[in-house]
Amino acid sequence: MKHSEGAYPEVESTGELLTRVESGHGLHHVVVQGLDLTGPDVEEAILEVSAYDSFFLGCRMTPRLQQHIRLSGGTIFPVFEELPFNPYRSSLYTPEELMMGYINGRPESMIETVDGQIYSHYAQFRDAATPAPIMMALAERIHDHAIDDALTDLLYPVDEPAKQVVGIMGGHSMARDAEAFLSVARIAWQLARGGYYIATGGGPGAMEAGNLGAYMAAFDEDELITAVQMLADQPHYTDTHYFERAYAVRDAYPDGWDSLAIPTWFYGHEPSNLFSTQIAKYFANSLREDGLLAIATYGVIYAPGSAGTIQEIFMDAAQNHYVTFQLVSPMVFFGTDYWTQQKPVYPLLKTLAKGHRYNDLLTMSDEVDEVVRFIEAHEPVLPE
Repeated sequence: MKHSEGAYPEVESTGELLTRVESGHGLHHVVVQGLDLTGPDVEEAILEVSAYDSFFLGCRMTPRLQQHIRLSGGTIFPVFEELPFNPYRSSLYTPEELMMGYINGRPESMIETVDGQIYSHYAQFRDAATPAPIMMALAERIHDHAIDDALTDLLYPVDEPAKQVVGIMGGHSMARDAEAFLSVARIAWQLARGGYYIATGGGPGAMEAGNLGAYMAAFDEDELITAVQMLADQPHYTDTHYFERAYAVRDAYPDGWDSLAIPTWFYGHEPSNLFSTQIAKYFANSLREDGLLAIATYGVIYAPGSAGTIQEIFMDAAQNHYVTFQLVSPMVFFGTDYWTQQKPVYPLLKTLAKGHRYNDLLTMSDEVDEVVRFIEAHEPVLPE
């Protein structure tokens, strides 16, 4: 049973539910999520207690039990039928779950994966002139809240220190055979070995490099370089054997280290990479981007990227500028020429930051070690 400050306890198994009832705690002020309550033992136990001010989310139950819950003051949220996703899920996704149904060497089989089926369902209304049907929209909103909840459990575990999250952002088009790809992977590798928890946008390119580097932190640097070389002859996510190369790396180097990906079905045509171990995938891109930057309290590293990365830069800057989340965090730009000449964001950001606390937490470098050392030397700070 999970407890969050200011929230109701969440009951996520029938065993937890029966234990709670049998111990005399009843079912006041709890959330019961995604359970099958049609079993006679479970039903009879609930019928013996009040469900006052409790919430039953997507639970299967008999009409008799529905009536009891409602009459005793509980609220029942519907079971959504015939959806390719569970709005009430209690955990984050994994690469294995999202890729279920993929056939090696057949990139067109992505449409048959769990990930592909969810995207196809979502995309029916993504560009439509009219809003999605209300029940579908509600299911997506509930799903994204469930992902928020599971993400909080991951990053802020009960009775353990919160994870020291560093975000790595950058373009989806960065090729696996590019020098920058290895550099980003080395940055993530060093940071993960230093105790930081790596989070990316979860897609290909620089994002894959970040998750790969964290995954390979279980191995030495020569093995990281070998892993990148194994990927290099399928440099783009549109290449036929893009996933096969990733699976080959995972087979050669099993049990890599944990990292987080936060992708979105808004960009569902871009596959989630296979090197994160936890995937918080959202329908609402705005929630995803704002949340990704908010959790990266130990800093964000910006590798070269285009419009999406630049949007994230200024969202992050606004969070630091207005101290939206009570902390000011480092912003590190990897690629001096890129961020001053090709996409001259850094000079503008330095001008914007004058007189603000985050001005001291901005830097730019072309060197992997300098990027890592800056993160290590600049913890998040409270505003003055």
